[in-house]
Amino acid sequence: QVQLVESGGGSVQAGGSLRLSCTASTTDSITNCMAWFRQAPGKEREAVATIYIDGVTYYADSVKGRFTISQDNAKNTVYLQMNSLKPEDTAVYYCAAAMGWVSRSNPDKARFDYWGQGTQVTVSS
Repeated sequence: QVQLVESGGGSVQAGGSLRLSCTASTTDSITNCMAWFRQAPGKEREAVATIYIDGVTYYADSVKGRFTISQDNAKNTVYLQMNSLKPEDTAVYYCAAAMGWVSRSNPDKARFDYWGQGTQVTVSS
């Protein structure tokens, strides 16, 4: 069992930055992939960035060059550094962990086994 706790959300003006953190509560399980998803009102939950056990990363086209996913294995924590934020980045951001295989080109939320509670990110223009 893995519990994920997110932090770091908040409100920021367009062009600003935020860093999200996600800490896993157990080291008993080995995760193949950690990810950040987001869901805006009335929209489907979408993958923003993923990082695989070998360090390979994936980014949605909408965030490439602005967001960076990283992990600190010693702290069991995954980060999402978000720069040059836009109003369209406004959403609830969720951390997720997958134990099995996840596509490296099109990560499917159905493949993720554990989810955090979500943290709100609001970007004003």
